[in-house]
Amino acid sequence: MSYKREQIPLEEGDYYWTPEGYRVFTAQYLLKRGYCCESGCRHCPYGYDPKLQRRRK
Repeated sequence: MSYKREQIPLEEGDYYWTPEGYRVFTAQYLLKRGYCCESGCRHCPYGYDPKLQRRRK
């Protein structure tokens, strides 16, 4: 089964580039997206802890 997710247009403040060339999404973008992907995002506003593999309270 395949799910089609709505593509969210990127706006200023949604991401930044690291010195190594990686795009890092900010909490602003992750909140707009509306769900936690459980990938351990650097700025996760949902409190997901990849070490525990669950959300922190």
